[in-house]
Amino acid sequence: MAQINREVPPAVFMGGDLLPPTGGDAFIHGFLEPGFSSLRQEMGDDFPRIFLILGNDDPRIHESSIRSAGAKGNWEYIHDTKAEWAPWQIFGYAFVPPSPFRLKDWERYDVSRFVDPGCTHPSEGVLTCPVPESELEFFTIRSGLEELAMDAVADRSIFMFHAPPYNTSLDRADLDDRFVDHVPMDVHVGSIAIRRFIENHQPRLTLHGHVHEAARLTGIWKEIMGKTVMLSAAHDGEELCLVRFSPEEPQAAVRELI
Repeated sequence: MAQINREVPPAVFMGGDLLPPTGGDAFIHGFLEPGFSSLRQEMGDDFPRIFLILGNDDPRIHESSIRSAGAKGNWEYIHDTKAEWAPWQIFGYAFVPPSPFRLKDWERYDVSRFVDPGCTHPSEGVLTCPVPESELEFFTIRSGLEELAMDAVADRSIFMFHAPPYNTSLDRADLDDRFVDHVPMDVHVGSIAIRRFIENHQPRLTLHGHVHEAARLTGIWKEIMGKTVMLSAAHDGEELCLVRFSPEEPQAAVRELI
């Protein structure tokens, strides 16, 4: 927050995995909400637009607290919806493909009911909020994205995903030489649906996270796919990762650990 006050950016994008392992509501109401509220009062008209989604490490039971705190003007919660930031369209999407992790609030099938070796189905883990069985069993990230982006204008759209696109430097996981029943685990754990969406729709800019170790393993946090610039702020160290970018020139983005 101090960095926001110093730099006075027009907008800030927070792409998930925001909450501590326990005490999420206390963190929201005891730190995030009062911190951003105080910052908003201090900055006045210079307070930026804050766009926010949650990530697969954030229990969805805290979504209502995120919404209520956002409704007071602290941030805009944009999972599965669109916000206008003239002249840009901002879309948020938190779902990730099935993983080995137990928390399944933000996991959905990717393009089909196939699950990679070592991963578990969305219905086979822990849910902190009830989900209709039909959604867990049949909903896909592919179908969700197509519905979300029906009116997206490619050269004006910015998509904040939690998951990165499949088979890129942004989704490279530390899974080398790991096997499940003698089958090697795929070191690329991103979303095929998100990759195909980017290839087919070519938004101006996409923002990603999720695979915390990817930049450390590959040394790459920025890629270009056709006309789309893809940026990742994922990081597995103790520092805070900041990616500074301009929608007009997203290829000139810079990344800093502070």
